[in-house]
Amino acid sequence: MTSLADSEVAAPMTAQQREEFEENGFFILRGALSESEVAFYADAIDRVYEAEKAAGRLSPEGAMHLLSAVTNCPDAAGLVDHPRTFPMVWSMLGWNVHIYHSHLDVHPPIRVQKPFRFEWHQDGGRQNRELETDPRPRLSVKLAYWLSDVSEKGRGNLKVVPGSHRQNWIDGPPRRDVEWPEPEGAIEVQVAPGDVVFFDRRIWHARSDNYSDITRKAMFFGYTLRWIAIRDELEPLHASEAFENLSPVRKQLLGGIGRGIPDQLEGDHSWGHYPDTTPVYNFLKERDLLDPGNQALRR
Repeated sequence: MTSLADSEVAAPMTAQQREEFEENGFFILRGALSESEVAFYADAIDRVYEAEKAAGRLSPEGAMHLLSAVTNCPDAAGLVDHPRTFPMVWSMLGWNVHIYHSHLDVHPPIRVQKPFRFEWHQDGGRQNRELETDPRPRLSVKLAYWLSDVSEKGRGNLKVVPGSHRQNWIDGPPRRDVEWPEPEGAIEVQVAPGDVVFFDRRIWHARSDNYSDITRKAMFFGYTLRWIAIRDELEPLHASEAFENLSPVRKQLLGGIGRGIPDQLEGDHSWGHYPDTTPVYNFLKERDLLDPGNQALRR
């Protein structure tokens, strides 16, 4: 499938997109994937789902939430640097980035009412307890690729509170199983297959329960600075022949570049002292996309 390196045109985030992202903490890239791409990635996630089902690793409701997307679904590699979506990442975080967390999600219709559970959260885990500023720093962003129709509510939609990325806390119950109203201003993001949601890790979000007749399918990729640890399990991927055939940009994003030897192909370590050995930096430099007015894109 499409590679950033194969794209003739790479354009940074527009001023309007940046304004919307800073204001709301997310925006939607409508039709980012073509119909053929949606079919390709939907088929790929279906194969993984069937394998997980055969291995008895689905939830009691038959749902799959599988971490390490490319390790478990090598065909998903085409999404990590997609030319219509990845520019949003480097526009916000710059060139010294990698994917630290990714997952494949399949949620079939729920047939029996689930007990209440308050699932609203910010990404980042203990970052949200251990960092002291208010608001806490962005640190990471996420791309959510939708492969099923969630244009109506109640289909496993991403739920967000627009603008809540500037809030360290929201009101919640004393325990997750205590019934509690939705946060004020919460919405269900309604998108079609091929749409992509780009969001700040700090935005308070959750997933609606899927009581529809449609199976919810999506792939999520979280990007952060390379000096932040990767959560995904990547050793099997790095040892595979498929990984050796990936572009340098994809290798960087999947944690395979950077052993601290700046004059060799391994590339600079994660601190980014030697940009010229960092593939995403070189991609942007070759296309005159290193904007000195954007702090994240300076050398």
